[in-house]
Amino acid sequence: MTRSIFVSLCAILLGLAAPAAAQLAPPRTGDITRVDAAWLAADAPALLAQSRPQAPRPAPVRRRRGTFVGYIDDALTESNVRIRFDAAGGTPTPDMAEFFYAKCAGFSLLAGTPLFDPDAAGPGSAAANDLNFQQLYLESEYEVVDRISVLGQVPIRWLQPQSFIAGVGTPFSDQSGIGDIRVGAKVAFVDTPRTTGSVKVQFYFPTGDSSKGLGTNHVSVEPALLLWNEISSIVTLESQVGVWLPIGGSAPVPTAADGHFAGRVLSYGIGPSFMVYDQGRTRIAPVVELVGWHVMDGNVTRSDLTNFDASGTDIVNLKIGVRVGVDRGSFYAGYGRALTDSAWYTDIVRFEYRYSF
Repeated sequence: MTRSIFVSLCAILLGLAAPAAAQLAPPRTGDITRVDAAWLAADAPALLAQSRPQAPRPAPVRRRRGTFVGYIDDALTESNVRIRFDAAGGTPTPDMAEFFYAKCAGFSLLAGTPLFDPDAAGPGSAAANDLNFQQLYLESEYEVVDRISVLGQVPIRWLQPQSFIAGVGTPFSDQSGIGDIRVGAKVAFVDTPRTTGSVKVQFYFPTGDSSKGLGTNHVSVEPALLLWNEISSIVTLESQVGVWLPIGGSAPVPTAADGHFAGRVLSYGIGPSFMVYDQGRTRIAPVVELVGWHVMDGNVTRSDLTNFDASGTDIVNLKIGVRVGVDRGSFYAGYGRALTDSAWYTDIVRFEYRYSF
């Protein structure tokens, strides 16, 4: 009885094991193994994945933030177009070093004195000592090859003189028109995800009518060193140093002296931006910029009509603004204020739209 029960249990276990073994192992026909298609589809991919080495995952592409400053030149070499508008007031010495416009034409009225200059190319015959102006800039930059770009700018200027030096010529009225056109090139000698260093050279051409205060009446060249540096995930620091070099210019004061009325101007600036919002398509970053100029030589028409030497003049401005970026476009709005008694302007408001492609 016991032997019969044992044999029956063995038979039952063998009967259950046979179907399971048929599912786990490929069937055999003679000496040739025939792999069932369903079995191969179910198990072969897993076996192949285990047998071959896994390819390393590529490192994620890191997104580099663009420039967010409003006044410091952009170190990045990229194709873009810009439309910029400035509105400034309180310009006390607009012909200083012939940086903004040409030597005051009032010197052409001073016949018989060492100051007489019949070729003074500035506006009207009077010397403005308080001037408001607006400028619209149309600018484009194109990256011709990696790290090298070319650029150009066409300014349109509006002038509104507010007051003049007493007893010098006849006051002139509001003026407007195209200013001095710029062209240049930029080369990045360092270009990493966190740091870009560039050399930029611009040439200024006297396309503006100097007799209306729209230009300087001479060619200039301006080399500059630019730096863009990502300090952290939210802070970017941008800076520049350059020198504006006039080629020629009006006769100095007095006319028989050496040199020119136009003078060399050293410029510098530094500006951190702070990313406060960066989600999806939109980025928002406030920016603070300290921008300065040092007039190295040249002349200026001051209200006292006694000291015409502009060398050693320092001008420092504080600029505060915010840039909002959406996809490839961005918009900047900011306000600037002169921190020194000498100034190109006392106050300035700037708006800019930039589109990168």
